[in-house]
Amino acid sequence: MKISVIVTTYNRPDALKKVLDGLLAQTCLPHEIIVADDGSGPETRQMIAPYLGNKNPLIKHVWQPDDGFRLAQIRNRAILACQGEYLVFLDGDCIPEKHFVEDHHDLADHGAFFQGKRVLVNQAAAEQLDHSGMDCLVKVVGLALSLKISNWHHILRIPLFPSRKKTGLSGLRGCNMGIFKKDAQAVNGFNHEFVGWGREDAEFVTRLYKYGLKRKENPFRAICYHLWHKENTRERLADNDALLEQCIKNIHYSCASGLNSLKQDNSFSAVNRGERAYD
Repeated sequence: MKISVIVTTYNRPDALKKVLDGLLAQTCLPHEIIVADDGSGPETRQMIAPYLGNKNPLIKHVWQPDDGFRLAQIRNRAILACQGEYLVFLDGDCIPEKHFVEDHHDLADHGAFFQGKRVLVNQAAAEQLDHSGMDCLVKVVGLALSLKISNWHHILRIPLFPSRKKTGLSGLRGCNMGIFKKDAQAVNGFNHEFVGWGREDAEFVTRLYKYGLKRKENPFRAICYHLWHKENTRERLADNDALLEQCIKNIHYSCASGLNSLKQDNSFSAVNRGERAYD
C-alpha cells in the first residue's frame, strides 16, 4: 500500500526541517511526502529546495498564496497531488516517532480513519528536540520528569496493544490522522468555507461519520511530538463553530466547496508535476 504523508506548514522552516528529517528516518518510508504550504515566504522555500531532489521517498512542495489561514484548501491541494492510496496528515511542527509510518500502515483499516496521538513539547524543550533525541528513551523520560513534555504516557510504543473504534469529536486532532484517499474523495475533502483557525478537522470528521466511517485509535502507536508554538488567532472561531453546527444538523456527507472546486483550477497543473510556480 502506497502511503502519502501530507505535512502542512506556514512560516516555520526550522520545525518543518525536523519533521522532514524525521520522516526520512522512518523504519518504513512513505511512498511520498507532500509539503502543503499555506503561503510561507522564501525562507521555507529555500529550506525545502534540497529535499525536492529526493526520490525515495519523492518529496513535493505544494504552495498557495498567503491569503489568511486556509488550512482546508491547502490540504485539498495536497490531496490532489498525491499518488498514494492512503493519506497521513501531519502538521509541520509535529516530529514523527521513527515507527510512525509503519504504525499508520499497520493500523489502516477499511471502513475507518485512524486518529493518532501526540506528545506535547513545551517551549523550553522545543528547540533542542529532534528525531534523533526522540530515539533516546532516557532523554525523553528525562524531559517527562522535568515537565518539559506532557501526554508523556504516549512515549511508550506497545505494538500489541489493542486498538479501539469509536465515534465523537472529543480528542480529535487533524495534526496526526490517517485515511484512505478514496474516503477523503468521497466526502469532497476538506471544506473551503473554513478560513481562520478552528473546527475544519471536526467538520471533516463529522462528514466522514455521516459517510459511514468509524474512528480508530491506539494510544501507543503512530505517535508524534508536537513542538510548542504561539497560539493562532481565533478571530474566526465563532464563524467556524457555526459552520460545524450546520454540518452536524444536516444529513449530507459531502461539502459544496472542496476537492472538486480545485480540479478545474489551471494553476494546479504545475503542482501535479511537482513544479510549483510562485507568485
